[in-house]
Amino acid sequence: MESAVAKLYIRMKPFLAVTLLQSIYAGMEIIFKFALNEGMNQHVLIVYRYAVATVVTAAFATVLDRKVRPKLTFSLFAKIFFLGLLEPVIDQNLYYTGMKYTTATFASAMRNILPAFAFLMAWICGLEKLSIRRLHSQAKILGTIVTIGGAMLMTLFSGPMLKSPWTNRNTHQKSTNAATEQDHIKGGLMVIAGSACWSGFIILQMPKLSGARKSQ
Repeated sequence: MESAVAKLYIRMKPFLAVTLLQSIYAGMEIIFKFALNEGMNQHVLIVYRYAVATVVTAAFATVLDRKVRPKLTFSLFAKIFFLGLLEPVIDQNLYYTGMKYTTATFASAMRNILPAFAFLMAWICGLEKLSIRRLHSQAKILGTIVTIGGAMLMTLFSGPMLKSPWTNRNTHQKSTNAATEQDHIKGGLMVIAGSACWSGFIILQMPKLSGARKSQ
């Protein structure tokens, strides 16, 4: 019985990790949206975020990976620069600017278009095999269509603001004023463009990660 539970836990670990990661993302988006509503500039917020991430990650890299780091050639530096330009710079600036025009829920939901972009880019680059007659390929195509369709629906449709019983009148008035400055179409397009950049970042780093796994 215990071995069966252990095997089930091992199989469920990746799904639990992804669920935990998405929960952290959701909490992070709410905090960032609150900071943006309070007047925080989205570009300054991104600089602070990655400055802290650089310090923390550099500590782990220095201690754990100092013996396995490859030589920093110009080609490797150019690839790292281009990847950094795609994801932290272009993607994050577009994403948080889009969030400023919309809401945290809207921006997080729009991020679901990321797998569709990644699938399309992987197929175009030859990293994803596609056969119309196979069931799993049909499922991928259907999922891509549903994802893109849902993103377009959220971009074009804006429903009424829901009143929460635990929010006071001042907070509601502030949210109403902020809602008047929102532009879901403009913000949605920015989030979509940022997701496309993030998908490109994921696709471009796959060869480097595959090469690193083979060298270990």
